[in-house]
Amino acid sequence: MIHAFVLGATMAILLGLAGMRPFVGLLAFDWISFMNPQQVSWGLGATVPWAQFAALATVIGCLVAGEPKRLPINAMTVLIAIFLLLVSISTAYALTPPQQLYPMYLLVVKSFGFMILACALLTTRKRIHALIWLMVLSVGYYGVRGGLFVLLTGGVDHVYGPPNTMIGDNNQLAVALLVTLPLMNYLRKQSEHRLVRAGLVAAMALTLIAVVGTYSRGGLLALGAMTVFLWWNSRAKLAAALALIVGLGLALAVMPPQWAHRMNSIEHYKTDQSAEERIVVWREATGMAMARPFVGGGLNATLSPDVMHRFYPDARQRAAHSIWFGVLGDLGFPALIVWTAMQIVGVRNAWVMRQYARGDPTLSWIDDLGRMAQVSIVAFLVGGSFLSLSYYDFYFMLLMILAAVRTMIATQPLRGIATRGVEALPPWRARVPAGAERRGLAR
Repeated sequence: MIHAFVLGATMAILLGLAGMRPFVGLLAFDWISFMNPQQVSWGLGATVPWAQFAALATVIGCLVAGEPKRLPINAMTVLIAIFLLLVSISTAYALTPPQQLYPMYLLVVKSFGFMILACALLTTRKRIHALIWLMVLSVGYYGVRGGLFVLLTGGVDHVYGPPNTMIGDNNQLAVALLVTLPLMNYLRKQSEHRLVRAGLVAAMALTLIAVVGTYSRGGLLALGAMTVFLWWNSRAKLAAALALIVGLGLALAVMPPQWAHRMNSIEHYKTDQSAEERIVVWREATGMAMARPFVGGGLNATLSPDVMHRFYPDARQRAAHSIWFGVLGDLGFPALIVWTAMQIVGVRNAWVMRQYARGDPTLSWIDDLGRMAQVSIVAFLVGGSFLSLSYYDFYFMLLMILAAVRTMIATQPLRGIATRGVEALPPWRARVPAGAERRGLAR
């Protein structure tokens, strides 16, 4: 818990700097968006719209500083622009009542639109590293706090995120923490100071305990999937397996018997009421999309009784409980296709990064980031399949970071790219003489 005065003073400094350096404004905006410190503070300043102020200061900073020169055009930014267009069209024809529709619409447009600007500002390794640190500190705070809470209470209560946010629910927090864990490991691998590495190891352990302490069955499935994926892609499989077994064993050892009872209910999903409700709402979201295939019911459609009763008179409103069916019911089939394409491009970008950096120690950060991002993507797609996190800005910012690194690879002076298993640059992207050194990538 922090006092709003501290929050206000910190933001005042950041907003002042943003007027000269727009990247600082980006960090301020993302800090408010990802951590939501105003939700765990008290005082008058806790109600100030800090995110809007940070966005405005960043735009002003871009105009004053003349940065960026132009917005980047790559697969991810194009897909996000198309997605925002489809969201806007769906909103224009939405069935969702305005009081439920427009706050969510503004949140999606603000978050995704700002990501395009972020990609334009992420032009160096140092900036990318700074943003990842911010992401880890923002969400990792709840992992460390949650892990300590579990240790102090014996795990008898659920771990929750900040209230009134996308990750306030225990299930959503579990997936957010799992997406963050690989980024913690990336920073650990890239940090030179032993104390920093030790601190990140402790934070990872507490975050893992916090994930278990959420009592989220979807989180457990995501944890299992990312564990298998991480082990399969590990160079030292035996050491990785031992570390994972020890880590999971310690996390499970602190949990009471009721935790095991809840996790065992996964085997009996056919008789579990929560699982049955998810299947019902997925069927309803699909039916809604079949009736309105191009626009869906509108954002938050399944949460509106007015919308649900149009198609299913006996249905009751509830969250979609799936990133896939959430987009489908909200926005229709075209938006789901574009949304899915974003995931494919993210996976592709991570793969290209790893292929490009292979065998070059000076580019190990690109390989490590691509490897850990793949683990985060697996965690989100598996865990999110049972949760309403379709528009989670933290995750999509990670995809935008991958797009920014891919743009760096494509536009920085390169040598031998065609022999590294990566497609050669098209002529219209070639901006430097062949054979130039990789200035900027290794820095």
